[in-house]
Amino acid sequence: MYRLKIHSYFAAAHCLTHYQGDCENLHGHNWKVEVAVTARELDKAGLGIDFKTLKAETNGLLKTLDHKYLNELPPFAEHSPSSENIARYLFLELGNKLNNENITVDMVTVWESDFASASYYE
Repeated sequence: MYRLKIHSYFAAAHCLTHYQGDCENLHGHNWKVEVAVTARELDKAGLGIDFKTLKAETNGLLKTLDHKYLNELPPFAEHSPSSENIARYLFLELGNKLNNENITVDMVTVWESDFASASYYE
């Protein structure tokens, strides 16, 4: 097995629902996103997945979140847009796009600051 990772970024505002504290107020983050996939085998070029493909799919999805108020977006209508729920959303959406007999989205980590992150995997 091979594990491949990319990092990307997006900026957005949110407020945590059902939360007691400052983060229930509107605020924003510059999120860093790490996407890890596993590949069972390499292709003829020696690649599990082309990083260009992995970055393009990730960045296309992140564009739907970038510079938005996350609480107003359909993926977060029923779930607070916490880092944990953002990681889960990205994991599931990227899995729908990328998973096949060779490639599996392994884990998505969302960093809301240099010192705090949440990961989702199955």
